Amino acid sequence: MDLGISGKTALVCASSKGLGLGCAEALAREGVSLVMNARSEGPLEASAAAIRAETGVEVTTVAADITSAEGRDKVLAAAGQVDILVTNAGGPPPGLWSDWSRDDFIAAFDANMLTPIALMQALIPSMAARGWGRIVNITSQSVKAPIPVLGLSNTARAGLTGFVAGTARQVAGQGVVINNLLPGIHATDRAEALDGAVVDAQGITMEEARAQRFATIPAGRYGTRDEFGAACAFLCSQHAGFMVGQNILLDGGAVNTTL
Repeated sequence: MDLGISGKTALVCASSKGLGLGCAEALAREGVSLVMNARSEGPLEASAAAIRAETGVEVTTVAADITSAEGRDKVLAAAGQVDILVTNAGGPPPGLWSDWSRDDFIAAFDANMLTPIALMQALIPSMAARGWGRIVNITSQSVKAPIPVLGLSNTARAGLTGFVAGTARQVAGQGVVINNLLPGIHATDRAEALDGAVVDAQGITMEEARAQRFATIPAGRYGTRDEFGAACAFLCSQHAGFMVGQNILLDGGAVNTTL
């Protein structure tokens, strides 16, 4: 299937590894030029070089903290005209409801709610003026089914989902399509960290911790970054123009819900 986005330019946040990298790779394979962002320059440059070698597309890298105003300004200045925005940031740490202070919530909001909102506010006007744009926010399956130990993530991502629900419907008539991708557990550093926490808490092996989590996923495994990237690329395509303000689960069936 021709996704019809060759020659477009995408800004993909937190794209040196994990799900963000999967999205960047999938878009590059469709002929999309990239602006890749991450905090650490070394891994970012290595991932960008691999994408250039495989696809031949133009890749601009910006090492910056996208959750800070200074970092966003740096990324947006380097990005220029953006047709596709993929927002992404690492999730807050796990814990109990009694663990978190106001500062913990503010940090979660900055990373997982206010940063995507700020990027959308910065880029939607020019997309709308050109009559075409695609925005995909990487959120979490916890938006559909809250995860008790991830209360900070539950709270911040639910706020972002509410913002998108209204905004997507306001700008769809101008050709700007906004949707959210809700990952379950994928084989990334985040899964490694969560499984490691189970190992420490229960005194079991990593293999046992993963087996426990696999048992909660009907697919019986973790997702891959390639699968996730392919779904993201479709939502950025010419074929997704009638999908507006949707929350798409990629969780191997882990969330048990009819709707």
